[in-house]
Amino acid sequence: MLFIARFTDKEGIAEKRSELLQAHFDWLDANKDRVLLAGSLRTDVGGDSVGGLWIIEAESKADVENVYQNDPFFANGLRAKVEIFHYVKAHEARPVTL
Repeated sequence: MLFIARFTDKEGIAEKRSELLQAHFDWLDANKDRVLLAGSLRTDVGGDSVGGLWIIEAESKADVENVYQNDPFFANGLRAKVEIFHYVKAHEARPVTL
């Protein structure tokens, strides 16, 4: 099943985020079989990140929680909030292009 995880960052974490960015990217690379798509959310083009959005392959919401627990951003306390949604593609025959 597919799930969406929407992360909201804590205020004032920009410096710590920069320090952990490569470790976060490495972690995402190591977990690419589960985290199919990941990226930051910004209120303005070119603005600072305010959180992130992932598409995750998992069996349940509990499984999704297990996936992100070891991500350096989450494990080091950068996330203020995590919302998990079950994702159902509206038109199965329509291809996804990125």
